[in-house]
Amino acid sequence: MMSSLRRYFFAGLLVWVPLGVTVLIIKFLVDLMDRSLVLLPVAYRPEILLGFKIPGLGVVLTVMVVLATGMVAANLFGRQLVRIGESLLARIPLVRSIYSAVKQVLETLFSSSGQSFRKVVLVEYPRRDMWTLAFVTGTGVTEVEDKVGGKLVNLFVPTTPNPTSGYFLMVPTSDVIDVDLNVDAGLKLIMSAGVVIPNGVGDKAAKSPLVES
Repeated sequence: MMSSLRRYFFAGLLVWVPLGVTVLIIKFLVDLMDRSLVLLPVAYRPEILLGFKIPGLGVVLTVMVVLATGMVAANLFGRQLVRIGESLLARIPLVRSIYSAVKQVLETLFSSSGQSFRKVVLVEYPRRDMWTLAFVTGTGVTEVEDKVGGKLVNLFVPTTPNPTSGYFLMVPTSDVIDVDLNVDAGLKLIMSAGVVIPNGVGDKAAKSPLVES
């Protein structure tokens, strides 16, 4: 009897806990976006005009602003304005470094031809005979490769359960092993600390043709 109740209890947790966490995260994001309405003058805010607050309106406003900005930046006149703005930012020492680094990362991530964060590999870290998942972020830096005397590959090793933080490693290509995992499956495995094993994962890993080239 107790074993059945325990099984039912954990089965219920498996239904409600992921659902609850998802709802909390979505609510946090919606509330965060709603705060963008403070950019509007007080007299033109929806809660003042309508007399009540519409949940999620900030999300719509944010999306519309981003789309409008993209439409302007995509045409010739908009590109000129962006260049002028970037030239002004380039004259500010600290702002210049932060802006250029963030822009390069975003351009790499959203590039359809790039390989960043599109491949999961295995690497021995933090010591030999201890393996961890890593994401290929690019090819090795030529100057560093000349110093060490071999081909390198750039890797990002995320932490558990927060994959947004981690470590940047430059590893010899011969020390990197390919795994039959896509990025989503790799992130799921890392965030769950290995509890959730993605379906269809191969039992054997082979040397990566991408890092060997």
